[in-house]
Amino acid sequence: MKIGVLMGGVSTEREISLRTGENLYESVDSSRHEKVRIVLNEKKDVFEACKDLDFALLALHGQFGEDGRVQGILEAMGIPYSGSDVKSSALAMDKDLSKKVLAQSGLPVADWVMVHSLEEAQRIAGPFLKEKGKVCVKPNSGGSSVMTFLCETTEELAHAVQEALTVDWEVMVEEFICGDEITVPILGGRVLPTLLIRAQSGFFDYTAKYQDEAHGGAKEEVIDLPEPLKQRVEDLALATYHTLKCSVYGRVDFILREGVPYLLEINTLPGMTATSLIPRSAKAAGMDYAQLVERIIELSLAQRRREGEKTGTPAEIG
Repeated sequence: MKIGVLMGGVSTEREISLRTGENLYESVDSSRHEKVRIVLNEKKDVFEACKDLDFALLALHGQFGEDGRVQGILEAMGIPYSGSDVKSSALAMDKDLSKKVLAQSGLPVADWVMVHSLEEAQRIAGPFLKEKGKVCVKPNSGGSSVMTFLCETTEELAHAVQEALTVDWEVMVEEFICGDEITVPILGGRVLPTLLIRAQSGFFDYTAKYQDEAHGGAKEEVIDLPEPLKQRVEDLALATYHTLKCSVYGRVDFILREGVPYLLEINTLPGMTATSLIPRSAKAAGMDYAQLVERIIELSLAQRRREGEKTGTPAEIG
């Protein structure tokens, strides 16, 4: 089977995508598969670069990668791909829509407002900041904490919204909940060990996510939460995964405040660099990186077959 590892792309997370892609490429078993690097620089690259593939292993993050659009192109070409389908990818990538769906389903999310201009930031987000005391500002469709800011003053808020609007047309202003950040990876509909994240700066920003601990990265360790909190967190993670109809794998992030979990978001194509969270969790479950990648491929192929059987248009799988 010819596997293309799609990396790069056109989003603000291109650098991380390239790092994830190289790790995935090196870990694909060349004795079982033919593999090829596919570095995307423009949206139009997808058609020509992928036409001869039997399977696309996605190492893309952010817009036009994690938001369902590449998945849609691959489906139109009849090429199976890794991770969640078009609909779930698009919904999970849209922070506002996904939070609305999750909140409507009774899942505990932080309060938020949306703004589209500096005028709305003053009129809508200003009173929200005054009520909450501290907020997190981020692009609605961004990831990896790119253009993400913590704000306590109206001046900080205005600057943060202005910066975030340079990469997205709508911006989320979310209540900041002070507590411990934890993440629950999911593989094949089952939870992997939960990880506790302690950022040295106090905020799990871009540096904390992608540098090792010695160079400013966060301390990430497997944690065995006490019952019944452990069961509560795992149940919420699976509920999030199933509510948004995700498949194959993902990672659900929470904040724990005084023993109460608040849902942050789900990542449908989480990072797979050497310092990323899912590989670390899988290792704690007895699965090395190469085994994790092979399992993602197997689960993705099975998922695409099921989807094809439902629609009557099964993908061609080599």
